[in-house]
Amino acid sequence: MAFLGAIRDYSRKKNTRDSAKVDFVELFFDLVFVFAITQISHLLLHDLTLKGLVESALLLAAIWWVWVYTTWVTNWMDPATPPVRAMLFVLMLAGLVLSTSIPTAFGERGLVFAIAFVFMQLGRSLFMLWAVRQHNPSNFRNFLRITIWLAISGIFWISGGLADPEHRIFFWGAALAIELGGPAFGFRTFGLGSSTTADWDINGEHMAERAALFIIIALGESILVSGATFAEQQWNLISFSAFLTTFVASVAMWLIYFNVGQSAAHHKIAATDDPGRIARIAYTYIHVLLVAGIIVVAVSDELILAHPSGHTEPAAIWTSIGGTALYLVGNLLFKFYVAGRPPLSHIAGLALCGLLAAFSGHLSPLLLGALTSLILIIVTIWELKGRRKEPHHA
Repeated sequence: MAFLGAIRDYSRKKNTRDSAKVDFVELFFDLVFVFAITQISHLLLHDLTLKGLVESALLLAAIWWVWVYTTWVTNWMDPATPPVRAMLFVLMLAGLVLSTSIPTAFGERGLVFAIAFVFMQLGRSLFMLWAVRQHNPSNFRNFLRITIWLAISGIFWISGGLADPEHRIFFWGAALAIELGGPAFGFRTFGLGSSTTADWDINGEHMAERAALFIIIALGESILVSGATFAEQQWNLISFSAFLTTFVASVAMWLIYFNVGQSAAHHKIAATDDPGRIARIAYTYIHVLLVAGIIVVAVSDELILAHPSGHTEPAAIWTSIGGTALYLVGNLLFKFYVAGRPPLSHIAGLALCGLLAAFSGHLSPLLLGALTSLILIIVTIWELKGRRKEPHHA
């Protein structure tokens, strides 16, 4: 009875000072995704082919989708209540199984990955149906639609896990398309209609903070890779210069996101009458591009640190320049959606990436890394100076 009674006050208290605070159990839950990001980074590092890139991208999107759906749930539900904490602990265990199966998800552990993923997605939604059934009719219908969509995509996930590895990408690609399309179409379901962003009454400040924390998780992977690789190198001027270059890139990526974009989006989503609309585009969809860019740059960091001098391999070129460009594209889209106009500094940064790609084959890995870091620094300084000239923009 005590357990059932705890759910009666399941929701976060809206419009209170504590409603936007991230609970410690949410940070504990995020530890699983630190591991998942590391696994995906290593998977891409060990297969720097187009096939490896596509597989890594699909797995990253799946991992992000599990995390962001859970973030929506903990925005509505109070993690301090025992039932919600229990739900998060169960998801953590399944998430560890999911993460450990990533390296061989397109091999012998495909079915394990699929079962863990479907369990997390459907299990969380079924929990929400139980939790809100008598308290929030609108959200109950919302999660009934979501559950139906996830059940349909789950068929493709499990089918892919059972299929031959060479055919798995097609099943899982279809499954992911269904899941990604759900929010865009309001989870339109025959007989139940569709959800609107007005139905997704969330605390915008909490959503903004959770997304920012995931960016820090991804950047932490970059720092971890740089430190671990540098520790195994012979320490000399060249290796230290490469290490310094990767660290500067991480700092610049942090500044590009947190100095302007994150704070502006935080204020906008906190002030809007329709936070669900902003959260759906800016945080649910666009942020995965930022995380992908950070992961690709982390892979380039490891390649540059391992071989800072000599000929630059194509893998180091496309991960260094491509990862930097992808991160800038993600930030550009994020800030364009928030501010209504694309930042000129990011457009210039992308142009510089294109220019660098034209003669990158003649550069050493160390010089290539230094130049991509320089591009990020230029973007950071340009954007900061531009904001100082426009104090009326938050």
